[in-house]
Amino acid sequence: MQLPQIRLQSQMAKIQIQQTPARQEIRQPKADLSIEQPKADLTMKTKPAKLNIDQTQAWEDMNRMHVSKLIKKFANEGQQALLEGIGRRAEQGAQLMKIENKGNPIPQQAIANAFDGMKTLGIKFIPSQFSVHLDYQPAEVDIDVKPNKPIIDAKINKPTHQYERGSVNINMKQYQNLDIDFVHLFPES
Repeated sequence: MQLPQIRLQSQMAKIQIQQTPARQEIRQPKADLSIEQPKADLTMKTKPAKLNIDQTQAWEDMNRMHVSKLIKKFANEGQQALLEGIGRRAEQGAQLMKIENKGNPIPQQAIANAFDGMKTLGIKFIPSQFSVHLDYQPAEVDIDVKPNKPIIDAKINKPTHQYERGSVNINMKQYQNLDIDFVHLFPES
């Protein structure tokens, strides 16, 4: 025996969501930067050093002097020798005038006048110590430096911003449905 049946077949509704995401792009370009460093202004002034060497006394110690000084020296030595000679002769004359006072001045004067005194030995072409005079003035250096500030040129670039809106589309993918079917309601004959 077949029983009557009611058959129900349902279909749920389905929605479809299609989404396009939003797109955003932000860029920050680098700043345009220009830096220039001018050289410093530098001035230098130099006063040169001075060295004076005076060797006049050294040359004079070696009897190598200017002609006028040499003539003057020889004239002084000659005058001194003349005065010594006059003095010696005056003294010897006085001794001869007093010959009566016990003494024998003639042989003594003959011996004294016959021989020169003892000569001194030594090197005469070497100048005396510290006879060369040095005078030194060091150099003077004046340095003037003027620093220059750097020249900085900065140009700021604005950020670039791009934005695309997103979207959401909602559709019905499948509608709801209810099918009702009756089976075996009437007997089959």
